[in-house]
Amino acid sequence: MHDTTPLTRPTLGRRQFLFGGAALALAACTSSSKSTTNSGATDVSTHTTDSNACYSITTDTSAAVLQEVAVDASVSTQGFNLLWIPPTLTGTKFDLALAPSTVQFFDGAPTDTIGYNGASFWGPTLIMTKGDTVGITVTNSLDEETTTHWHGVHLPAEMDGGPMQVIDPGCAWSATFEVMNNASTYWYHPHAHELTWKQLNLGAGGFIIVQDDIESALALPRTYGVDDIPLILTSRKFGTDNAIETTGIYGDYMLTNGTMSAEVNLPAQLVRFRILNGEIERAYTLGFADDRKFWVIATDGGLVDAPVEVSRLTMVPGERYEIIVDLGADAVGSDLTMQSFNGGYSLGYPGSESATTGAFGSLLNNTTFDILRINVIASRADGVTSLPTKLTSNALWSAADATNERTIEITDNGPGSPFTFNNSGFDMNTINERVVLDTVEAWNIQNGQIFGHSFHIHDVQFAIVERSTGPVPGYEKGWKDTCYVQINEQVTFIAKFEDYASNDHPFMYHCHMANHEDEGLMGQFLVVPK
Repeated sequence: MHDTTPLTRPTLGRRQFLFGGAALALAACTSSSKSTTNSGATDVSTHTTDSNACYSITTDTSAAVLQEVAVDASVSTQGFNLLWIPPTLTGTKFDLALAPSTVQFFDGAPTDTIGYNGASFWGPTLIMTKGDTVGITVTNSLDEETTTHWHGVHLPAEMDGGPMQVIDPGCAWSATFEVMNNASTYWYHPHAHELTWKQLNLGAGGFIIVQDDIESALALPRTYGVDDIPLILTSRKFGTDNAIETTGIYGDYMLTNGTMSAEVNLPAQLVRFRILNGEIERAYTLGFADDRKFWVIATDGGLVDAPVEVSRLTMVPGERYEIIVDLGADAVGSDLTMQSFNGGYSLGYPGSESATTGAFGSLLNNTTFDILRINVIASRADGVTSLPTKLTSNALWSAADATNERTIEITDNGPGSPFTFNNSGFDMNTINERVVLDTVEAWNIQNGQIFGHSFHIHDVQFAIVERSTGPVPGYEKGWKDTCYVQINEQVTFIAKFEDYASNDHPFMYHCHMANHEDEGLMGQFLVVPK
């Protein structure tokens, strides 16, 4: 039985983020090639994984600048731990190294984790500018293969970091691409088939923030770590030896940026949160303990046209939202709590299960639990106090724009069997769909009566045009790459497949509940030349 009061998260010093000028020598190795048995699907393409190479890396600190974030620690509350803010990397060339680490979450044995660039959980935030060409090199210092996927980023398939771009232990892989996405919050994470669940559980992942001229011209909070706060939401289950249960689905302990019982000191003004649901399966219905209103300003792939006022915001794994909270009327010295209102959900809703034990059990299930305590401190002289009424003008695709339509059904083959798409489990050698370059398509994602799912597609940002269960919420009316598909629901989205085509390199679509993904709820599509 764990003591419910965790220890303070260890402070990460500059020497723990390995961005010195010394070269990192890597041993020579042979690139791997995945081969699997054809599942019998009718649309088959033979291809192998993209190669990775082992070579020496010289870190250029002038191109990728690490900035550690000075967190305001003027207020500290007994029983809480100061929220860890990931340091930032800026520039056009980035080096990431995924390696084992440990965290002292509890008294006794430390907890084994993995993280990027010396972090014991998660990794640095990469800040990019639209229009730049960036290069990222990922080194795998684990004892097993991995990949690193740039979730939500529009780029060539061979640079996507999906299951095909395997990085063997001791090897490195590089991706180069033009940043074409709108300003918003994206992320990177492992995507090795049948290892994604485990490696996410152990802590691998991090934010990508894209900046552009439209967002930069707006009067919005954007002082990173001060009034612009990244939040990665996860929960974890621990064994009696303090080890993370890598096959755990719903955690017993909330970790916000890898911090238990997290608190943050924020100024009495408008504050921005960039929120990622980095969970295995749990969804969050977010709000504040005093039921105050807040505003959604951005979805997965960019700003919404105008701020959308809400009091609750449901997020499934892989989704990102940016929100604005007004602390201007809160007294200095007061506090409030961001919570997840997950009580009352029935089995099958991704977000909370009713049981506290068993495969889906968790001490957080069917409860309202704390995400983050906010301590209000004095406002800043440059603080933002009013929210723009207009943010951008999105030219979202409509149903009338689609010239082709396809249906992807989430299928279930009985108790104990994995979920599949169109009754076919994932096969590395099977191309499930082919899309012609520059086509605007309608995708119908159909779900049955067993379980809700988080659907994610690589390469594109889409517009949700219809939910069979009711109107599309206002906060979903922006560019998306991940969405919730309820039980007995069809979600229709429209996307244009543009810029990049290949007859050999596929993109993925899959459930972003990592356990479902690893068990085969994933497919591949090619964007082929005209």
